Amino acid sequence: MKRAVLYMRVSTVDQNPETQLHDLHQMAAQRGYEIVHEYVDRISGTKAKRPGLDQMMTDARRGRFDVVMVWACDRIARSTRHFLEVLDELSRIEVEFLSFRENIDTGGPLGRAIVVIIAAIAELERGLIVERVRAGMRRARLEGLRIGRAPLTLDREAIRRDRCHGRSIRAIAKEHGISTATVQRVLKDPPAPPT
Repeated sequence: MKRAVLYMRVSTVDQNPETQLHDLHQMAAQRGYEIVHEYVDRISGTKAKRPGLDQMMTDARRGRFDVVMVWACDRIARSTRHFLEVLDELSRIEVEFLSFRENIDTGGPLGRAIVVIIAAIAELERGLIVERVRAGMRRARLEGLRIGRAPLTLDREAIRRDRCHGRSIRAIAKEHGISTATVQRVLKDPPAPPT
């Protein structure tokens, strides 16, 4: 018997997940699944942090169940991209995904084909984003714009002088607006020969 979990999300605290629960319990009974846990989030679908979903994914990684059941795909993800990421991770850790409304079941051959198609679309989207970023960087370079952080200008002699006067590395870093690691690196480097 497969161990199943139910994930439900309602957008506001006054909404009730009972409708979703009823349909999912019925579907689990028809398939002979044992429901081992129910995760519920009462939060907008656009929110990145959802305690129920986060806990469900943690439990999935720990192998605590075999199937995730949702009432509809839009219940589990805040965007198409997020949905693809969740499906991809579930597929990678060999957890099946079932959606009541869309009738998606990644346990069968058609469901696995849908996951492959979805993964290909996600990869295409990632590739297009990378290409857009590269094109933007090329354009910025052609326009003479700096890409990345400006080079750090250090008064190495002042840093060494401050240290010789007994100032702490942290105080020197704060005064010069640099990290303590940079101060330590400057102190390790030999001073430049006089010109």
